[in-house]
Amino acid sequence: MTNEDGSVWITFNGEIYNFAEIRKTLEERHRFATHSDTEVILHLYEDKGEKCLKELRGMFAFGIYDFRERKLFVARDHLGQKPLYYCHYGQAFSFASEIKSLLALDPGLAELDGEALYEYLTLRIITPPRSMFRKVRKLPPGHYLVLQDGNLSIERYWDLRFEPKHPGDFESVLSELEQRMLSTVECHLVSDVPVGAFLSGGMDSSLVVAMMSRFARKPFKTFSGDVPYRGFSEIPYATMVANRYGTESRTFTIVPSLIRSLPELVWHLDEPSDLLSICMYYIAEFARREVKVVLGGDGGDELFGGYDRYYGNVFASYYALLPETLRREVIGRILTVLPEGGWYRSLGHQWKWIHRASFLEGAGRYAKSLGYFYFGNGEYRDLLTDDFRRRIERFDPEECIRSRFDAVNARELVDRMLYADTMTRMPDHPVMILDRMTMAHGLESRSPFLDHKLVEFCAAIPPGYKIRRTRTRYIQTVLAEKYLPEPLIRRKKQGFSSPLAYLLDGEFRLLFRSFLRDASLVRDGILNPGVIRKLIADHLEKRHDHGQRLWLLCNAEIWYRMYIDGMRKEEFQEILNTLS
Repeated sequence: MTNEDGSVWITFNGEIYNFAEIRKTLEERHRFATHSDTEVILHLYEDKGEKCLKELRGMFAFGIYDFRERKLFVARDHLGQKPLYYCHYGQAFSFASEIKSLLALDPGLAELDGEALYEYLTLRIITPPRSMFRKVRKLPPGHYLVLQDGNLSIERYWDLRFEPKHPGDFESVLSELEQRMLSTVECHLVSDVPVGAFLSGGMDSSLVVAMMSRFARKPFKTFSGDVPYRGFSEIPYATMVANRYGTESRTFTIVPSLIRSLPELVWHLDEPSDLLSICMYYIAEFARREVKVVLGGDGGDELFGGYDRYYGNVFASYYALLPETLRREVIGRILTVLPEGGWYRSLGHQWKWIHRASFLEGAGRYAKSLGYFYFGNGEYRDLLTDDFRRRIERFDPEECIRSRFDAVNARELVDRMLYADTMTRMPDHPVMILDRMTMAHGLESRSPFLDHKLVEFCAAIPPGYKIRRTRTRYIQTVLAEKYLPEPLIRRKKQGFSSPLAYLLDGEFRLLFRSFLRDASLVRDGILNPGVIRKLIADHLEKRHDHGQRLWLLCNAEIWYRMYIDGMRKEEFQEILNTLS
């Protein structure tokens, strides 16, 4: 889209929720040709240049070319809801929302970034500016890029601060939180098509649905997926919410199949990811049959302290007060024979996690705690070949976590963990997966909990209002008592994709044996085949729970074959069909 005289052009991906308010301030000086938020960004830039970003509320990635100044201005939203990749080498510069667009422009970009692979295997994320491709960079959330006269500069325009804290008592903060959440949900409903909602049966999506009902003129559609594993079903809780608020409830049973969907998932993601993508792919496919826009509850854990590791790290601090000899020589030996169980939240896993964390402190402890289920611990150093390790020896994959944890933006332990998660893990894991898997079906997903104004407010809530002993998301729970059924509030957090590693055990065994024992990553001197064989054997014979680690390896291998070796997804699908 262009401005009135064709001197400024924009390409835009996303949604600006306050564009109508901004437009009113621009109408005296600009002639509008459309009613779109795209044109509002364009004219706001004409008036304020790069400072236009301070007024935008929404999810966005855009590029503006200003012919008057011969300048390219590229920006990404505050919390990274929309992706933006770019390449800059020689006199060439290109940018896109998908890496595959850049590869179509220059197939020579299909070259592995070894540091990104190391980071992925350590933490399950790939943080900006790296991508899995050496010459393809990610623009970090809350940043903009300017290219002018051949010079490229990148600047941060937004950051999250946890000080000063709200001065009021618990009740006053709770009241203000409720009003801000209602206002945020309302602005996320701005649309010229009907808006539905994901309804998982968890607290975050249920609260969003409850607040949507305040503003809905007629019943709206909610979409709930059931994972058929033991007593894992969340449908009863989602049904409670749907019945209370009179939504047009749509439920279906997710029968996931890696054989059917894996090549498609990897192709849409552009980079290796994890099991959450499978559930999101199916629920997005289901919802798109009836709506084009949905609201969801993503981001609530990072706002209110919803993960066990937040109080787990506090508990590890107390456990660390025991003499080191006692922990290492007595308790440590007992834990070596404690079974890990067939579940990632088993008592064995929890105690081993706390025990390992107790020998570290501060930022190092938190970084290691995030990599417990992956390859962030010393016993897996031999996974990488000596040659490959020499190529990446100067890179520390945990630095992205430690630097955020130690930043001046937060002082208290819980706040430090929340800041590290919000600025690193969240945009490059759940938020990235949500965007890719919904857009794979042409479905626009919106997350009120990722609104940067609400995030700023929640950052200033005292941590004692979020974590109380072993109770996570305390203030959110108190608010939820006003809106949600009591059984839903009291149930334990499960996680949408948690049972998949166990539900798909048969297909995992097939993938591990078929792709890891003869891996391209081994062929090219990156991974050690002996370590992979031992991981597979220990897992299949149930000596250790390596499900998450093997899935990372398998996903990386499949990505490598498709994007580096050049195997077409159709060809890959044929191989899987034959194996099954």
